[in-house]
Amino acid sequence: MSTVGQTAAGVTVPDTKLARDATELVRDCTTDLIYHHSRRVFWFGSLQGRTRGLSVDPELLYVAAMFHDLGLNQEFRTSGRRFEVDSAGEARKFLQGHGVPEDSVRRVWTAIALHTTPGIPEFMEPEDALVTAGVEYDVLGIGYHDISDASRAEIIALHPRPDFKRAILRAFTEGIAPKPETTFGNVKADVLERFVPGYQRANFVDIIENSDWPE
Repeated sequence: MSTVGQTAAGVTVPDTKLARDATELVRDCTTDLIYHHSRRVFWFGSLQGRTRGLSVDPELLYVAAMFHDLGLNQEFRTSGRRFEVDSAGEARKFLQGHGVPEDSVRRVWTAIALHTTPGIPEFMEPEDALVTAGVEYDVLGIGYHDISDASRAEIIALHPRPDFKRAILRAFTEGIAPKPETTFGNVKADVLERFVPGYQRANFVDIIENSDWPE
């Protein structure tokens, strides 16, 4: 069964070459865990968009959802960049390779780069708001009851969540532990503090007080 043009909970995956190629790329180079999570993010984000009355470009939302965790892959673990930035960079490369206009590329890049930065995306472009909303729904359960039990069940039937909480935390840890400095000031510091023995998060106050400025 084709994964593009697929409908669940009244939301259809865009049936375009861009969506097909994005699906194939992400399916081929990520784990089942990340693939199924990314697909759910598209559906949950789309449904949250309806609840919020947002008009979104479904193709851009789909690509952003599919690429948002690609930076957790092994090949990026020594990049020195936040995994969100690596994910966004891969999406940019993919979209530019397909001749997508730069304004659309920018919207996807920003949606991915900010998806773990709470309190900002919801006030930006709909794609920014809804990638974050989809991630927060699937990972954190934020707004869980905004989507009906029937719609949720339909999506999970297509993309199951076996032992998801444990598995996604393990994926975060494995993807980020080799570059712990990238967690400064963001939520992933919590992951390393819980699961990496000896990890100590940087402290903003210490950085100010210990800087080279004499006063």
